[in-house]
Amino acid sequence: MQPPSLHPPPSKLGITLDQHIRNQMAMSPGATGHFTSLLYQIALAAKLVDSQVRKAGLANVLGYTGETNVQGEEVQKLDEMANETFLTVMRRGGRVCAIASEELESAVIVEGNGRYAVTMDPLDGSSNIDVNISIGTIFGIYRRKSDPTEPANDADLLQPGRDLRAAGYIIYGSSTMLVYSTGGKSGVHGFTLDPTIGEFFLSHENIRVPAHGSTYSVNEGNTSRWNESTRRWAEWVKADDKESGRPYGARYVGTLVADAHRTLLKGGIFAYPADRKSPQGKLRLMYEANPFAFLFEAAGGRACDGRRRILDIEPQSLHQRTPLVIGSPDDVSDFERFAVEEAGA
Repeated sequence: MQPPSLHPPPSKLGITLDQHIRNQMAMSPGATGHFTSLLYQIALAAKLVDSQVRKAGLANVLGYTGETNVQGEEVQKLDEMANETFLTVMRRGGRVCAIASEELESAVIVEGNGRYAVTMDPLDGSSNIDVNISIGTIFGIYRRKSDPTEPANDADLLQPGRDLRAAGYIIYGSSTMLVYSTGGKSGVHGFTLDPTIGEFFLSHENIRVPAHGSTYSVNEGNTSRWNESTRRWAEWVKADDKESGRPYGARYVGTLVADAHRTLLKGGIFAYPADRKSPQGKLRLMYEANPFAFLFEAAGGRACDGRRRILDIEPQSLHQRTPLVIGSPDDVSDFERFAVEEAGA
């Protein structure tokens, strides 16, 4: 008699990403399959990047390339590899007209009549790559605005977050997950990669952000540069008050994908506010803030820059920066309350 298998057959693991996307497409009248194909391409690129990340310490792909990107940051070898992987897969797939990457100064214009424009941070968390802490990929998908018979342009990418067709992220951690949403009533869904067969399976269906959390995530090393309202909020969230469930516990990894992923699943708040060093904010609107704002709102959460809705910001440049506050609706409202009180003082 053979011992039981440690890995149940795929049919016992649930719905695959492929099946889920097809089910979503079946509910969309007039769907052509182009959007579905693009999501497949992103999932394929994620698998390729995951393979490289998991053997990074053995394949001489840790450390810096010696170059500096448009953000003024030193480029990690894995940054470069992930960027090239996603660019190559999507360009060959024929579904995109333009790709804007956090790693590149200008957009990549793709020949052909692709219907979608993609913004991406190919590998978020560069500072954590060499120490084996969770890192990730963030992406946003917009519908093309330009004439498909003409070359695409920046207008196809410079759209407010409310116009996103879909957004998502991949987190490369103890397990690799792909989380995405097409907005509206479609929900936010998470898929975990089974490395033995190379397939993503639905593991987190219809993710909902709790209305109220018990943790806060912020880099308190920046406290001396914060404005008064942010300092007062941070003091308030750590104060003892049983009625409101305070003090909150501190949770901060330093990789946006990891901190946002935990907040999406567990609730609470993540904040990267403006400060004296970065008065316009530190995070990128197009590559980081818009995709996560889209996901949190689709999951019942909220996203703002401290005073206004992230998804309503009209972008002026591909690398525009913004403050970002995302999380449980009650907790984001509490943060806003301090900002409003300071403005009215």
